[in-house]
Amino acid sequence: MAFETMTLISLAVWIYLAVGHGGFWRCSTRDDDDNSTAEPALSATPRDPTQALPLVAVVIPARDEADGIGACLASLFRQDYAGAWSVTVVDDHSSDGTADVARRAAADCGAQTKLTIISGGTLPPGWTGKLWAMRQGVEAVDTAEGAHSQAPAYILLTDADIVYEPMMLRWLVAHAMRQHAVLTSLMVKLRCDSFAERALIPAFIFFFQMLYPFSWVNRTDRATAAAAGGCMLIRADALRQTGGLDAIRDALIDDCALARLLKTQGPIWLGLTSRVVSIRGYPQINDVRRMVSRSAYAQLHYSLWQLLGTVAGMTLVYLLPPVAALFGSGLTQFAGIVAWAVMTQLYWPVLRFYGCSLLRAPALPAIAFAYLLFTVESAVNHMRGKGGLWKGRFQAARAE
Repeated sequence: MAFETMTLISLAVWIYLAVGHGGFWRCSTRDDDDNSTAEPALSATPRDPTQALPLVAVVIPARDEADGIGACLASLFRQDYAGAWSVTVVDDHSSDGTADVARRAAADCGAQTKLTIISGGTLPPGWTGKLWAMRQGVEAVDTAEGAHSQAPAYILLTDADIVYEPMMLRWLVAHAMRQHAVLTSLMVKLRCDSFAERALIPAFIFFFQMLYPFSWVNRTDRATAAAAGGCMLIRADALRQTGGLDAIRDALIDDCALARLLKTQGPIWLGLTSRVVSIRGYPQINDVRRMVSRSAYAQLHYSLWQLLGTVAGMTLVYLLPPVAALFGSGLTQFAGIVAWAVMTQLYWPVLRFYGCSLLRAPALPAIAFAYLLFTVESAVNHMRGKGGLWKGRFQAARAE
């Protein structure tokens, strides 16, 4: 009887997720949806030369990013944005020649005057490495542009492995202005080529959208706030009014922490895109595992109780339906089959978005189990004082 009751609860959860919860699974909040393309974009050349377009400063925190930063910068230097803009790379103690690759990329594009490279300072106590690099970059562009009597109106924080189509800076600024958004963020399209990527990456996006339904993020009457750290266009005055990045200096999941901070200042917007992509690869399952386990326990606020709740919840919602469908009988089996079928269909849109076969969808329970193991590993690493390992630095709060 208990098994039957729990299976029915699981079915009820999936019915709710299908008809409610912001329609997260539809993957319909995108930069190329009907509402977005209907908005007038800023033209590649100003129609009125006397009316200046907003000044944009691009800041790239980079630690050992030689493999990707050249392509990232080349795509940025090809942007058709007609306003003034510049790129600042914060070389965060790289050991692989990141700065040299950046200089060559600028030279190859004839864009040396648009690029500034600063060497990152020593990481102070209480800061995560990426946020400290971002903070130095933001401070540098405020100082540099201020010296020319005009501070940047927008700051684009982007990762060093992100490649942009030529119109995207223009689109981001136009969209932010139209929406009066203090933060405009795109969930860049992650690489999905290897077996591990095709098995696990679409599910990562599915889980993120379920945790933070984009339609709720984009509503001013909802407290839900999230962003994707690979591409975040921020209104500079709003960031200053919050006290800047100092307020979230120890956040391991810095993008969502920044979104929560900025949503107190005005509207924020988050959507999917196929026009901004990450070239960072995750060729092996262990690569995805390390990416997830780095911050999963931070998402649970380092709480053992939340971890236990997550294990119980994911077991109920993802694992119970196939078990009931395969080994149950009567009403229990029927509820398990229906719940598994609903789960499978809700997974289809993100598989389509990533160009993956829909035949992968029934495997979502097994994928969810893998992510559950990654989360438990994240908690164990934290308790051992080795949480948040990224490029040689342990960044999460130490275990007490």
